[in-house]
Amino acid sequence: MSDPYAQQPDPYRAPSDPYAQPVSPVPPQPYGAPGQQPYSGQPAYGQQPYGQPVGQPGYAPQPPAKSKKGLVIGIVAGVVVLLLILCGVGVALIANAADDDPVIPTTPTRTSAPGTSAAAPPPGNNNAITADSSSDFGDVCSGGAILNAAEYTTPASAKVYVFGNSPTRPTSYSYKSVDSRASYYAKSADYAQVSAVGCLSYVEGSEAIGQKCDIKASDGKKLTVDYLSSRYTLTFHNARTGEKIGDGGTVNAPANRCPSFLTYNKETLKSYASPDTASVDAALKKMFS
Repeated sequence: MSDPYAQQPDPYRAPSDPYAQPVSPVPPQPYGAPGQQPYSGQPAYGQQPYGQPVGQPGYAPQPPAKSKKGLVIGIVAGVVVLLLILCGVGVALIANAADDDPVIPTTPTRTSAPGTSAAAPPPGNNNAITADSSSDFGDVCSGGAILNAAEYTTPASAKVYVFGNSPTRPTSYSYKSVDSRASYYAKSADYAQVSAVGCLSYVEGSEAIGQKCDIKASDGKKLTVDYLSSRYTLTFHNARTGEKIGDGGTVNAPANRCPSFLTYNKETLKSYASPDTASVDAALKKMFS
């Protein structure tokens, strides 16, 4: 029977026999059954921790060397931005996380000169309007134009409206009837087909004594009205541009006989004759036929 208290040989000490092999220490087994993983996720003795590179124990892995390229660029960019700010210039930097090189924003190019538009320029007539009825074409006689009028090409293919003012309303132009059988005639609903406008303008100071017309007012009172003659000038204009394209000469407004219906001024008891319709049609046929 061996002595249990006898001293055991030290396995870590080199043997006295130079030819004897050292005894390797037996690592302690972790607590638990063989083959089980240690508790608390701790690696077993002699195993490398998860993710730990193989190498000398006790030394942490060296981090990869960082490129100084981004640092140098950042310093240079900061100096440039500071200088531009001191000079009163606003700067925007665009960062690119996928590349160390900075992205330089580009300046958009102009397709037209400053203050202009790439669209078609507006018409030269600042008084031009878009018509939504035939009565709007009367603006041509006041220096305006109609943006949506038909294009004027030749006199023979033109459709024409005629407007005229009066001695009592020189700045207001109203529609005048023309021969409905003529090729230049257009209905009021066909204003989009009209490309020319005739303007009858009262000649200032041309009024003359015509007839004394006895009438009965709407209240039954009998009155005598001075029915006066005058003259008008007839001009023709491109409806879309307002440009004058022809001259129809002078048209008389005769007061040879009292009409069955007339309008008059209640204060002055004067009434003015209308331009002669036959003379207007003759001038239109000469111009547009």
